[in-house]
Amino acid sequence: MELPPNVQNQLMQFQQLQQQLQAIVFQKQQIETQIKEIEKALEEMDKSQLEEVYKMAGGILVKRNKKEVGEELNEKLETLKLRTKTLEKQEEKMQKRLMDLQESLQKTLQGANVA
Repeated sequence: MELPPNVQNQLMQFQQLQQQLQAIVFQKQQIETQIKEIEKALEEMDKSQLEEVYKMAGGILVKRNKKEVGEELNEKLETLKLRTKTLEKQEEKMQKRLMDLQESLQKTLQGANVA
C-alpha cells in the first residue's frame, strides 16, 4: 500500500524534526560538559593561594592574573548557561511539535486503515 503524498510529507517532516531534536540535545550536552569544566576550573582556582594561574592559549600555557582569568571564566559560564536555557526551550518546543505531528500521523493512518 502506497502512502498518500500528504502522509509521506508528514513522515518526512517528522524525521527532520527528530534529527533537529537530536542535534539540539547533542549541543546541549556539549555545553553542559563545558559548564562542568569551567565550574571545576573555578573551584580549583579558589583553592589556590597564588595570584597567578596558567591558561591554555593556542596549545601553550600562559601565566595570567588569577582574578582576570576568573572574571573571564565567570563571563563564559554565564553565557553558556544562557545558551543552555535557550536550547532547553527549543528542545521543549521541538518535542511538542513532534508529539503533535505524531498524533496527526496516527489519526491519518488509522483513518486510512478504516476506510
